[in-house]
Amino acid sequence: MMRRIAVLDAPTNLGLRPPTPTSVPGCAKAPGALRDHDLLARLRARDAGCVTPARYDPGDWRPGDGVCHAREIADYSLALAERIGSIIDRGEFPVVLGGDCSVLLGSALAMHRLGEAVGGRIGLVFVDGHSDFRHPGNASYVGAAAGEDLALVTGRGQADLAALEGRRPYFRDIDVVVLGIRAQDEYRLDLQAAGITTRPVPALRAEGAARTAQWAHEQLADCAGYWVHIDVDVLDPAVMPAVDAPDPGGIAFAELEILLAGLVDTPHCLGVELTVFDPDYDPDGSYAAEIVNTVVAGLAPVTAPEAVPPRLLSARPTPNPRRTSDRVERVDGVARLGGAERVDGVARLDGAGRLDGLDTVDLAGGDGRGGALADADRDGAVDSAQPGLLGHPKIESSGVVPAVIPAAVEREPVGPPASAGPGLLRRPAQPAEDAPRQSSVTENSADLHKADTA
Repeated sequence: MMRRIAVLDAPTNLGLRPPTPTSVPGCAKAPGALRDHDLLARLRARDAGCVTPARYDPGDWRPGDGVCHAREIADYSLALAERIGSIIDRGEFPVVLGGDCSVLLGSALAMHRLGEAVGGRIGLVFVDGHSDFRHPGNASYVGAAAGEDLALVTGRGQADLAALEGRRPYFRDIDVVVLGIRAQDEYRLDLQAAGITTRPVPALRAEGAARTAQWAHEQLADCAGYWVHIDVDVLDPAVMPAVDAPDPGGIAFAELEILLAGLVDTPHCLGVELTVFDPDYDPDGSYAAEIVNTVVAGLAPVTAPEAVPPRLLSARPTPNPRRTSDRVERVDGVARLGGAERVDGVARLDGAGRLDGLDTVDLAGGDGRGGALADADRDGAVDSAQPGLLGHPKIESSGVVPAVIPAAVEREPVGPPASAGPGLLRRPAQPAEDAPRQSSVTENSADLHKADTA
């Protein structure tokens, strides 16, 4: 039974600074540019429409005012969460086309609602060239939500963005895996101190995109499911310069395709968002075409006839000891991910294992934690003997019979399917706590750009 994809446009620029004092960022044009290359038809996807943002207008924002467009971003995030929720309620797989990285706030809110509904936690796989972890605790200013989105969704920053509906954080630090940041990312030590698991580009390339996807699965084994955020600036500017903050040292299109295919090839992946492509830097549409080709091939496991319908797992009551990474190659049904050239449906594109330079990457400190990749405690498999929350009232009341899932997770889901009924992710009529809504610009900042550059 294949999973149907629903494509939702989120053409917001609200999280970015203007390229010049009199211009507007071009990321809002990305959904239209990608659709022009027959993305929906090639995905055989349902058109889920568009969530229209407020007008881009920094107005009289000044450094020290906090995140620019904060009120507009908060309102947009609530609307986006509603639409993502409606897609998941239908049993579909949402693909959200941004827009800038501030769309993550809407996705994160939807995932937190879902986790609350099923009595478990939802994780985040954050594929991005930058950590986007700037916040008042580690920077002299904030200002551009697209450069602070990971900090905000993990509960750092002003409450009118980081605590919508009184929910803070949307994702726990231990439920986040960051892939593709540059080795010298400005906030890499802050991620390490927070306990957020990372795999920068050198480590990703050394291990391979397919095995990195499997590794990410394992890091989130305690979660009921996970969401995937992809910022196309994870790609190297040599192949993808059409972004607002290009940074050398990224990955190739083939690697992104393999990584995406591995991340979505499980019923526990609940959806994907794509951000920061700027068609203003793509006059002939060639980069849009490359993105569409990559996304279509990367999402092939979702629409394959043998694809497993989405299922949610309940979190285990106790932590599970980690095992060594070589366990991955012996898991039935997942060993095919051990090498890029063996990934189903991707080998035809020349796997990342054959890209130049992949075997010559320096591994020193490549795991982003100041140590070598050999740290076995990060690469453990899941212990099938750990019990789930089968007796949880939310689970039992759903009346859903657990279904068989891939052996990569080695246990049966005990939560309801993502399509467990209408209104699963709807905003409650009377939220438990309404976070105070500040003015459209609050706290301290000087740079409206996604990146931390002046």
